[in-house]
Amino acid sequence: MYRINEEIENTIIIQKSEFITHLYRVNSQDDVINILSLVKKKYYDATHNCYAYIIGDNQDIQKASDDGEPAKTAGAPMLDVLKKNNMTNILAITTRYFGGILLGAGGLVRAYSESVSEALKKAVLYDISYVNKFKITLSYSGYNTIINIPYINITDTSFTNEVIVVGYCDSLKFENIKDDLYKNKINPDSLIDLGKDYIEVKIS
Repeated sequence: MYRINEEIENTIIIQKSEFITHLYRVNSQDDVINILSLVKKKYYDATHNCYAYIIGDNQDIQKASDDGEPAKTAGAPMLDVLKKNNMTNILAITTRYFGGILLGAGGLVRAYSESVSEALKKAVLYDISYVNKFKITLSYSGYNTIINIPYINITDTSFTNEVIVVGYCDSLKFENIKDDLYKNKINPDSLIDLGKDYIEVKIS
């Protein structure tokens, strides 16, 4: 499942109607409620403020609203775009200013789908990676070895009489660290497992 971390805005014009789509990172339904309230106040004069959102590691919570558009012509196609792009923890709001030309049901579905699709093209996406965090205490020469192990990511380093390194690696590669320490004549017992966690990794 992919996530965004920044607000995205995109506008398209179809048959003189203006479709303004905003994408937001949300982690709860309270986030959704708060953002919807702000957007509806900002675009109080809009014809419609339609939305769709997905929350949860397995897209557990899903909801869509047509906000006055014909049933299943706005919120549902917006939600479908989010699902097809494997998105989660995301809220899409498309504000429409009616341009005077009726689009019909099919035209509305295409318009709302396109508006969300175009907004997603602007987004930087993140994926979840499960990692093991660790701490290693080693000599300065040992530190020079550690920083050249490609699958290790160092997040903090303390330099005293020895070097204390805090970092993480892919969970599946954690046991490899001990092997690499041993191969480079570093005591494997200097490795302390700080537990599993997850991080968000930029993919585009």
